[in-house]
Amino acid sequence: MSKLLIVESPAKAKTIAKYLNHEYIVKASVGHIRDLPKSNKNAVDLDGSFAPHYEITPGKEKVVAELKQLANKAEEVVLATDPDREGEAIAWHIKEAIGLKHPKRIVFHEITPEAIREAIKHPRDIDNNLKEAQEARRVLDRLFGYDLSGLIWQKVRYGLSAGRVQSPALRIIVEREKEIRAFVPEKFWTIEADLATAKKETIRFACQEEPKTEAAAEKILIAAKAADWQVASVEETENLRRAKAPFTTSTLQQAASSRLGYSPAVTMRLAQKLYEAGHITYMRTDSTTLGDQALNEIATLIKKKYGDKFAKRQKYVTRSKNAQEAHEAIRPTHVSGLTAGNGAQEQKLYELIWQRTIASQMADAKVLKTKIIAKSSAQQVPDFSATGSRVVFEGWLKADPRARGEEIELPKTAAGDKLELLEIFSTGKQTEPPRRYSEAGLVKELEKRGIGRPSTYASTIKTIQDRGYVDKEGKALRATDVGELVSDFLSKYFGKYISDDFTAKMEDELDEIAAGKDTYIHTLKEFYGPFSQDVKDKKSIKKITDLGAAPDNIKCPDCGSPMVIKLGRGGKFYSCSRFPDCSGALTLEGKVLPGPKDTGEICPECGKGKLVEREGKYGKFIACNNYPKCRYIKKDEAAEAQRIKAADTGVKCPVCKAGTMGERQGRYGIFYGCSNYPKCKYIIKAKPTGDLCPQCGKLMMEGTKTIPERCSDKNCPNHNPQKK
Repeated sequence: MSKLLIVESPAKAKTIAKYLNHEYIVKASVGHIRDLPKSNKNAVDLDGSFAPHYEITPGKEKVVAELKQLANKAEEVVLATDPDREGEAIAWHIKEAIGLKHPKRIVFHEITPEAIREAIKHPRDIDNNLKEAQEARRVLDRLFGYDLSGLIWQKVRYGLSAGRVQSPALRIIVEREKEIRAFVPEKFWTIEADLATAKKETIRFACQEEPKTEAAAEKILIAAKAADWQVASVEETENLRRAKAPFTTSTLQQAASSRLGYSPAVTMRLAQKLYEAGHITYMRTDSTTLGDQALNEIATLIKKKYGDKFAKRQKYVTRSKNAQEAHEAIRPTHVSGLTAGNGAQEQKLYELIWQRTIASQMADAKVLKTKIIAKSSAQQVPDFSATGSRVVFEGWLKADPRARGEEIELPKTAAGDKLELLEIFSTGKQTEPPRRYSEAGLVKELEKRGIGRPSTYASTIKTIQDRGYVDKEGKALRATDVGELVSDFLSKYFGKYISDDFTAKMEDELDEIAAGKDTYIHTLKEFYGPFSQDVKDKKSIKKITDLGAAPDNIKCPDCGSPMVIKLGRGGKFYSCSRFPDCSGALTLEGKVLPGPKDTGEICPECGKGKLVEREGKYGKFIACNNYPKCRYIKKDEAAEAQRIKAADTGVKCPVCKAGTMGERQGRYGIFYGCSNYPKCKYIIKAKPTGDLCPQCGKLMMEGTKTIPERCSDKNCPNHNPQKK
């Protein structure tokens, strides 16, 4: 009899198997093996129990079958999925899917031989509270997303979506965009002067006041040029710079974005690989704690590498109110390893983690700051100042030199020293609007407001970009027209559900389920009752077709009527207010958009609209101008017949025997179908060869370089001969 240990990742399985000297068969579930079905119809019981109905994730059937076969032969089954709620849920799904009765559950926060063997000594049962907290999150997200997305499809545009965390994140970006648009810049002038000491050392000073007008700045310049200058005072203060706490998930994402230019999604992918290879501790954590063993190893390394005076044990307060203090911060598993990882990206991220970890347990850096005030003999000239700083003791900066910053050391001066004016000049400027959020900035803002959890930030930011709600320009996140429209719709009709308070409160309730202080059913009932009623109440609102009136000076280029702002696939544009009677359209820059051409024919389907020629995704077509009330599209029968003839393979359809198989272009690419469609709907994925399968009699089709021909029936062994 064997022992079976199950993890999520093949890379993690490979590392653990090596550490356990093959005492266990170590297999991977390759992530989740079950999930809610894509269709929302039967995903969750809405009768009050909110029971989720799971199904095997498509493509995971063989994984489940293999795990089940191995589990039936094993004397002991250990579930070693990740030490968080999602890992607990995956462990439970494995237990249910392969029919385990009493599996052992172990957790570890670093993949090292010591940590794994210690975890095996202390197995426990699956924590149902953690599992239910993750289940509640998944079901909440499904109910929220499907109900609101369905309404947005009806009232705004097909294909748009909403999400419990993504929508508040989008709202924050849209609010910043509106602040930028509403910002009114104010002009001001800065004045700088180059003054020389008696030793001919030049110091650049800045005026401590900023004139509001050019005339006021010029007045100061004239008076300053005619005045005598001297040092009014010199201040030197020694400041201590304390190192930052070791990384949490959130701070790692922020630092990797600002220092390395990695997106949160890339950072988490690289960190996952470093963790699975045993180089760092678990990367989903909100704790800044370091274990005693790690602290001792770090202290030994610092003394050996930098000297005793650089070592100082530091303790950091975890700011997250829901931090799991049993977890550690993200750190190297063995601090003696200065480099680790496969490829440059992994190595750079590891180095960042190593530097932050070591620096966090080092002495404060000492920085000497100098401020010199220069004064002129002219009363109307304000004081000028120059500031500088230099590091007098590196402390933790020795391990993290990139955090040092620019040093400006000023010459030695004393109060009363004479100064010579070499040059003075002014620069006209204006106040700047608030900056758009970078990915690091948005992560910081989401954490500050308690929206979502650090482990969800990467996927949230990726989702709003994939949906086309946000564009990334350089490092800045800018809301698109579509994103702004969706956010405005949700803010107007469902503001409560995408507010900071509501979203943060939901996270607190999920934490209470995890802690056993609340239940899955109570949380779902409390949310879904009022929410579903609000969605029903909003079904009576009118479909949003116009985004407001265009400026009065914007008139239709075709008929001269007023115009309205609409949202098309390419963004906002001006449309004639008489549409569909008039198809005049302009870009927001005033350029005429080509409209549909009138063919002079009446629509044969509705009898009211006119047939017009339009430009579509796949070229020109003729359709009714009464769309979407009438969806008639005229088929060019001659062109269609010619196209079908050109694509015809000459192979007889094996189902109806009347048609022949021809090439077709579908939503997911090229396929081959019967020319007798729609009477016969037989299709295959690849070009038929004309031969019939000797095993099942179905059409054979072209294969690959290694398999020149294969059966078109995926259930036939000849469909993939290599797997025989």
